[in-house]
Amino acid sequence: MATITAPYVEPARDDNFFLKMAVVMALTIVAGFSLQLAAGRSSFGSPPLVHAHAIVFMGWWVIYLLQNIFVTRGTMSLHRTLGWIAAGWMVLMVGLGCAVTVAMVRAGHVPFFFRPLQFLIFDPMTVFSFAGLTTAAIVMRKRTEWHRRLHYCGMSLLLGPAFGRLLPMPLLSPWAYEATFVAIMIFPVIGIVADIRRTGKAHPAWARGIAVIVASLIVTEAVTYSPVGTAIYGAVTAGSPGANIAPLDFAPPPVGPQVTGR
Repeated sequence: MATITAPYVEPARDDNFFLKMAVVMALTIVAGFSLQLAAGRSSFGSPPLVHAHAIVFMGWWVIYLLQNIFVTRGTMSLHRTLGWIAAGWMVLMVGLGCAVTVAMVRAGHVPFFFRPLQFLIFDPMTVFSFAGLTTAAIVMRKRTEWHRRLHYCGMSLLLGPAFGRLLPMPLLSPWAYEATFVAIMIFPVIGIVADIRRTGKAHPAWARGIAVIVASLIVTEAVTYSPVGTAIYGAVTAGSPGANIAPLDFAPPPVGPQVTGR
């Protein structure tokens, strides 16, 4: 009797999933910052440093979206070229992200629903974690399944500011930072569910990416409420208006409309 063996079929590529999620991420960012502007809580009257920060960070989601479009369309030469541009772009993001955070803390302009010291720690910790995941994705660029999932987790980390403008942050104090963390975790969870539905199991890259995201939260909380955090705050704010603000005290809500300039 002849034995009939079904031919091996590779799992369907997940290009469309990552493209759709890149679009959802982009829409989340646009919605968050558009709401801020529409509500009159933002203006364009910001220092050049803030504008540079905004251009570079907004540019990243454009790069991320284009990279997924290139992959879906099979234009891999463009994908690789833009990938190396993105590597340099990431360095700008880390520098500007830290510089803007320090400038806001020194000026005493931390949003009133964040503890100043916590803000000083979690903003740089977010961009460092993003850079770590993105660097790992670049190193593993020849292992596509790892590459795209690590990039996706890194991009998820950058959605915190968008969710911070969509969520009712004043009502979530003193857990505003933690609330945005829960919100960004929605995206990796969606990725895991999509993997399980497509292949029956989650790719191990999700565990690594989520571990980095969770570690950023743990380190932030540990440093915020430690003598190390207090020392960092004192060194950063020395000789500035921020030095007169208690590092763990919430500022009183502003009187009248809040205009952030961002």
